[in-house]
Amino acid sequence: MAGTGARALLRHCPLLLPQDRHGTAYEGFVTAQGRNFHIRILLPVDLQLKNARIECSWRLKRILHVYQHILKQRLHSCPDLVSFMVELKTVLEIALKNTQDLHIPRPPEYYSCLVRDLEILGWNRVAYVDTGLTTVKLKAEDSCGRQHLISLKLNAKYPTEPPDCLVDFPVPFAVSWMPQNSLIDIYNQFLAALESLKEFWDALDEIDGKTWVLEPENPTRSATTRRIAIGNNVSVNVEVDPRHPNMLPECYFLGADHEVNPLRTKLNNNMHLWDPEISLLQNLRELLGIDFPSRAVLEKSWLQGLPTSRQSFNVIFGECPYCNKPLTLKSSMKKL
Repeated sequence: MAGTGARALLRHCPLLLPQDRHGTAYEGFVTAQGRNFHIRILLPVDLQLKNARIECSWRLKRILHVYQHILKQRLHSCPDLVSFMVELKTVLEIALKNTQDLHIPRPPEYYSCLVRDLEILGWNRVAYVDTGLTTVKLKAEDSCGRQHLISLKLNAKYPTEPPDCLVDFPVPFAVSWMPQNSLIDIYNQFLAALESLKEFWDALDEIDGKTWVLEPENPTRSATTRRIAIGNNVSVNVEVDPRHPNMLPECYFLGADHEVNPLRTKLNNNMHLWDPEISLLQNLRELLGIDFPSRAVLEKSWLQGLPTSRQSFNVIFGECPYCNKPLTLKSSMKKL
């Protein structure tokens, strides 16, 4: 981990220390609500968070059990270990609060108020309610037809205190709340936040649909990066600002110098041509002077040209030159 990253990690998690000089192993404690929990993080050589292994004490594992899917999403979407640890601490704070809150008996008014709020909101917007009426998941569709969920963790003081909200967003979701508010107020704020992120998701959906995205393999709605295949073992990592998705993103080219240097030069020389009125993908095409090839086209020309590939009838087998994962491709056979 670079010097600034190491300092940031020390600031957020002073009890989590590196165990090697390469920054691939960390061990120590994560602190939340005055309690320390033992944790060990093992990163692969390429430092990709999505392939990290996390080992923790049985206490921490039990507390975070119901949040496993959220933490897996964060491992795929967070750009570095510091960001993930910040997310982990936030989730742990919520988990501890909810665990403590389970032992507080809820008055009858809590249940009557919650049921009334759900009826006002409409049961058609409710995706899930647990048996204890402490967790509610609401569903919504944005103006482009994308499906979204918001998870609400309610404490015994609801509605005096707002629920904790968990969303799959690339930006923080802060709820404005007054004691007289209800679930419909949170839902309306959720809808407004969805529309504020429309252009961001539009841009990434176009990239996902019209290029070969190498990483992440299954991007969440909170993921802000895409590694896009270009060809000749070259790819570009694009980091999109969710608040300004139509502006020039951060671009990092990966591949042999003789392949990526001309692309860097084109990008630097053509930056002034960036047009926020057209899509992010179209801008990249025009600035780089390329048309990002589809996965099917790239797989076929790679696999057929690689010395390690083999063909059985109309099926070609080989390894992806980007990630060394096995690939299988059916090729059309022409009749003679």
